[in-house]
Amino acid sequence: MDKKVAVVTGASGGIGAELCKKLGGDGWCVVLAARREQELKAVAAQCGVDTLVVVTDVRKRSDVDRLKEQTLARFGRIDVWVNNAGRGIGRKVLDLAESDLDEMISVNVKSVLFGIQAVVPYFQKQGAGHIINISSFLGRVPFVTDRSAYNASKSAMNMLTANLRMDLRRTHPGIKVSLVMPGVVTSEFANNAMYGTPMPPGLAGRVNAQTPQQVADILFDLIKYPKPEVYTNPSSAETAKAYYSDVGAFEEKMGRS
Repeated sequence: MDKKVAVVTGASGGIGAELCKKLGGDGWCVVLAARREQELKAVAAQCGVDTLVVVTDVRKRSDVDRLKEQTLARFGRIDVWVNNAGRGIGRKVLDLAESDLDEMISVNVKSVLFGIQAVVPYFQKQGAGHIINISSFLGRVPFVTDRSAYNASKSAMNMLTANLRMDLRRTHPGIKVSLVMPGVVTSEFANNAMYGTPMPPGLAGRVNAQTPQQVADILFDLIKYPKPEVYTNPSSAETAKAYYSDVGAFEEKMGRS
């Protein structure tokens, strides 16, 4: 089969679903993975004829390995693997239970590791491939402290991604590794966060949200023209620069807002 194949986790809604639709519309074979089978099937119906739905709990290595194997069995190749599945939380550091942190690490970090370790050996044999890890602007800047453990998990994802990219750059330069950092996105994410999504003081009316379609457009371009890192919202990049140029001043300003 000459058509390219993309695997997308967290494909039952939001950014993942919109990316699958765009890829399917462009003639890609699309493999949709998530826990919600009916939602996956509904999205797949909008992605063209070359689709595969694989019910997957990304917290389980065996499920992620099965996702890879079923993809290869059906389409015979993998060109792009998007680790998009994730979950938020609405608790500050001092309120976190150990189980809260475990869940954030399991969903947002281990799932990415499982995906990487499943597909990279295949990419190494082929000498090419593209891994895209969907992180968050909050993995760089503590803009919303209620996300605490989520922010920490995304920071961990960021460093796993960067270290993998450096390792593969030396040994397999044909394999591309990208980190994508959205800001606020108008998807189901906020509603599905553990303990809800409180609005921090000073941010009401100031949030410049993007739609899942807008982020999917950026991901689609990233697949065509790979880059190491992408902030989907240009203002996020400027905010990150301001934060790291003077952390103390930035945090003091945020504390007054």
